[in-house]
Amino acid sequence: MTTLRQPRVALGWMVFLLIAVAGLFYVKWFPYYNRAFVAASQHSIGKSILMGASATAPEPSWQAALDYAMAYGKAIWQAMVLGLLLGSAVQALIPPRWVARALGEHNFGSVVNGGLMSLPGMMCTCCAAPVVAGLRARQAAPGAAIAFWLGNTVLNPAALVFMGFVLGWQWTGLRLVLGMLMVFGLGYAVNRMVTPAQAAASREALSKLVQEDDPGTAFSRWLKILGRMTLRLVPEYIVLVLLLGAARAWLFPHIGPDIGNAALWIIAFAVAGTLFVIPTAGEVPIIQAMLSLGMATGPAGALLMTLPPVSVPSLVMLGRSFPPKVLAFVAASVVAFGVIGGVVAGWLF
Repeated sequence: MTTLRQPRVALGWMVFLLIAVAGLFYVKWFPYYNRAFVAASQHSIGKSILMGASATAPEPSWQAALDYAMAYGKAIWQAMVLGLLLGSAVQALIPPRWVARALGEHNFGSVVNGGLMSLPGMMCTCCAAPVVAGLRARQAAPGAAIAFWLGNTVLNPAALVFMGFVLGWQWTGLRLVLGMLMVFGLGYAVNRMVTPAQAAASREALSKLVQEDDPGTAFSRWLKILGRMTLRLVPEYIVLVLLLGAARAWLFPHIGPDIGNAALWIIAFAVAGTLFVIPTAGEVPIIQAMLSLGMATGPAGALLMTLPPVSVPSLVMLGRSFPPKVLAFVAASVVAFGVIGGVVAGWLF
């Protein structure tokens, strides 16, 4: 039995790694490598997906919703497909003991592992959500999964490089310092929220997963899980992106010199940035456009820390993977980091 099991496990790992490496190279690594040279030479990576060349977001309408959904979908659809493939493959092709060994402990070590494992992914919050859901289904500790989720966006190496060339390296420094505190600090705090009863239930669930795991049925289970994840996550995701696309004018009604470093503006932009959804590194041209229109650095700093890590769609997508109080805590904490980022940016920049 063992002699048959080992080749099947090895085959599962090989398929998973092939999808991860080939997919990330095609969708993320190679395009971002080329875009880094564009950012260095032109000090721009494109127009703001929020406003385009306009000074305001379009009026709320179905056309505005469709326009944003189309632009956003064009930017992220390949990464979303990859996220669904990896999120389902984690559950079917990787033995549960391996996930538990790297990310299953409710301590700071698993949080560090989750944050470090996120760095090659460089996915937006919604595209990373299926992978996070897959890790949680394999009983990864909640703090480790949160660190993986937030690290994909906040510590994205490509976004940090783009930021330096386009906005200035002081913005990269601000994002890196606060981003590390966000990723590892919130991950640790979430793990501390786990009660002894919840930890015992997680160990029991892991034990059942290990007993039920059969490498011989891995590929058929993968297809079933992929189908279920797609049918559950994609429709609600599309609806929420459409609604946020239509609501752009309410979240960002006006951009100009009258938006200063007052606390009210910083808090308002921190909340709006937490709710809204953007593609990977989309915050860079958004902030560049807003600064060029005369907006103060404080609200820009708030958006720097809140636009990438979470959004309404990604929070809803992970509604079954974390308790509501954990997601509420993470969302509120992201707003708080946005306020801190805004205050620091307004003071220093």
